Amino acid sequence: MGCFVVLFALISPRLALFFVAVFSDLLSRAFDSWFIPLLGFFLLPWTTLAYACMWDLGTNEVTGFEWFIVVLAFLADLSGYGLIGNRRQYSR
Repeated sequence: MGCFVVLFALISPRLALFFVAVFSDLLSRAFDSWFIPLLGFFLLPWTTLAYACMWDLGTNEVTGFEWFIVVLAFLADLSGYGLIGNRRQYSR
């Protein structure tokens, strides 16, 4: 299943989150409520996916180098929002 998640994440992180939510219980184990993954689906999909994968990778917590991966995913989400703003600026 892990290879399919990576493949879908390369296509779209939201698609990968959808398949993880439907076919596994990773999100329910990584997060205490359903609201945080839902909010992450719409606002920060890379960060939500990275946090859930890093949480499951270790000892059911995110520590050390795993936080670096989550921060990189957060920066990837922010860069996506920056590119949208940059396109709007040049289209005027």
